[in-house]
Amino acid sequence: MQVFYAPGIEGRYHTLDENESKHCIRVLRMAYGSQVKLIDGKGNLYEGFICTPDVKRCRIEITDVSEDYEKRGYRLHIAISPLKNTDRFEWFVEKSVEIGIDEITPIICKNTEKQSLKQERIENIIISAMKQSLKARKPVLNPAAMFSEFISRNHAGTKMLAHCYSDLKRSSINELYTRGSDALIMIGPEGDFSIEEAQAALKYGFSHIHMGPARLRTETAGLAACHSVYFVNLT
Repeated sequence: MQVFYAPGIEGRYHTLDENESKHCIRVLRMAYGSQVKLIDGKGNLYEGFICTPDVKRCRIEITDVSEDYEKRGYRLHIAISPLKNTDRFEWFVEKSVEIGIDEITPIICKNTEKQSLKQERIENIIISAMKQSLKARKPVLNPAAMFSEFISRNHAGTKMLAHCYSDLKRSSINELYTRGSDALIMIGPEGDFSIEEAQAALKYGFSHIHMGPARLRTETAGLAACHSVYFVNLT
């Protein structure tokens, strides 16, 4: 059954926006009576059928709703440096949404080479990944933040910073993270966090972590962090 993003659903009927309507009717060639699923980005999954197959304003009659669909008992926030190769950062966003993430904050560090992101494009990638993986709650994409300002904020949950400095004491995620609790994991840029940044984070309650013996790319480390927290909550 096809899935469409439909924020702001109220009542028994909902009209898809022009982009989703066009995709539904012109691209997928769906017609009156076709069964569909809708996700509203707030955690609700709806089922219904097309009652007005209009290419600009496709109207859906809702027949069922699952509130807080597959709600997780924890929140995961990844703060990650933008990458010089935009495709790699976008790949991280797509796959982290598919696995399960609640919040993404781009962080500008000493070694960050590219400091700008196409916000609208990344939002569209998030929505596409939600539909692909049937996630009903839309992750928050925060504006980019400077490293020093970000670590000083009042963050909830277990706070971790991943780096590759073997001479600094590091733990694994499994050693620090408790199932069912919130987590914030910081992933640095190509070139890693600076020593000064890693040490500064300690003063604000962050623990140092490693991602195993291999030296991972930024986007791979971010995805490994997502999967580590996901896996702990499966067991």
